[in-house]
Amino acid sequence: MPTASRTSFFTPEFLAQLERLSLLSRRTFRGSIKGERRSPRRGHSVEFADYRAYGHGDDLRYVDWNIYARLDRLHVKLFVDEEDLCLHLLVDASASMGFGAPSKLHYATRLAGALGFVGLVNFERVGLGILRERVSEGWPPTRGRSHVLPMMDFLAAVEPGGGTSLDDGLANYAQRARDPGLVVVISDLLDRAGYERGIRALLERRFEVHVAHLVDPEEMNPTLGGDLRLIDSETGEVRDLTADGEALRAYRERLRRFLERAETFCRMHEIGYHRVITDTPVEAFVVAQLRGRMLG
Repeated sequence: MPTASRTSFFTPEFLAQLERLSLLSRRTFRGSIKGERRSPRRGHSVEFADYRAYGHGDDLRYVDWNIYARLDRLHVKLFVDEEDLCLHLLVDASASMGFGAPSKLHYATRLAGALGFVGLVNFERVGLGILRERVSEGWPPTRGRSHVLPMMDFLAAVEPGGGTSLDDGLANYAQRARDPGLVVVISDLLDRAGYERGIRALLERRFEVHVAHLVDPEEMNPTLGGDLRLIDSETGEVRDLTADGEALRAYRERLRRFLERAETFCRMHEIGYHRVITDTPVEAFVVAQLRGRMLG
């Protein structure tokens, strides 16, 4: 994609705000590479943290012999360990994400770009997966500022298309991912087969899961009326209906149950649930709603 496409994602002012943020995680993950994130674990880095009494099996190299000479008791030195957090961004790019102006997919890729930027500038590893019937595209977790522009280019080129199988796509990603970490599923969750099994597969692999649930303003408050022929963007199914007051009331009740089910499922499984109407600017959503919950 041309440079204008990637830079139009965000203003320099917003990028400066993102520079001051970092990823928050309720859990610690033992990564494959030494990172810059302070961990509550005690390890063997170069920065001293504390002492504790010597225990059977402790490494004698970390015994403080000066304390032993004074107190005649063995103590070992503790050091601050650093953890390597891996951020996994899973973007639903099925045909239903093409709805809206701008589309839900456009919102999803910008949100993924913002979160990925925060991860990369903080020297975390960031991986991407594009969900359709399965994880069809993406790249393995990488780290460093040098990957910011390639990530933006990649996201700017994603187009909506194909059906949805969130259960299969998420379960497949959970199985293939080498290192669990923080995973953000960005989707409208519109899959007749559901999404719960796929999210449970991520939890079973010990991912910390967040769901960014995208809803278009027209889906919340339809403006259509009269006799309509609706075509399912993913299955091609055609349905004729009359959008009168009764039909709209029934629709809103089904929508309410759908949204409530998603939020309840996430709360029951200690999953971060973040619903956003896509006329909310991505910048406002990140700074006002995700700060303190996923970003700090």
